[in-house]
Amino acid sequence: APAGAAMRTEISTAAAVVTRLLRAGGGIGEEQLRCFRECLQEALREHYKHHWFPLAPSKGSGYRCIRINHKMDPLIGKAAGMIGLSHERLFQLLPSELTLWVDPFEVSYRIGEDGSICVLYESPQPGGKTTKPVESRTSCTEEWRIGRSSPSKNYSIMTVSS
Repeated sequence: APAGAAMRTEISTAAAVVTRLLRAGGGIGEEQLRCFRECLQEALREHYKHHWFPLAPSKGSGYRCIRINHKMDPLIGKAAGMIGLSHERLFQLLPSELTLWVDPFEVSYRIGEDGSICVLYESPQPGGKTTKPVESRTSCTEEWRIGRSSPSKNYSIMTVSS
């Protein structure tokens, strides 16, 4: 399969999480968000084209890493430019420290330099080898909500009836 097809799930997962963070920031229309997501997917596909190694998933990981660290990741910046979002606006909407790892078979992210790493997408590798020790990871759901000023009120308590 061409790399493009192989990368599709990983790339769409990565683009979706950045889009979701933008949506959570508020004030951007759905049409713009859709355009942003498509532009970002396109930019990632182009960027990763010759740097995708399913047989050695961690190879090139640094090159594929999407990073905001008080500097805007150029790929996010480029996609945002397509919908008229300035870097200043992006910094207001996105975490000031965000790292997103997009590797074959796994997409994960971390907010803050000391945050826990959240796995967004994981698929077994052909051949069944797992690449990374799993115990170093916390898998967390929607952890990016933490850090928003007001906690959401819809906590539901699961009750298990015997």
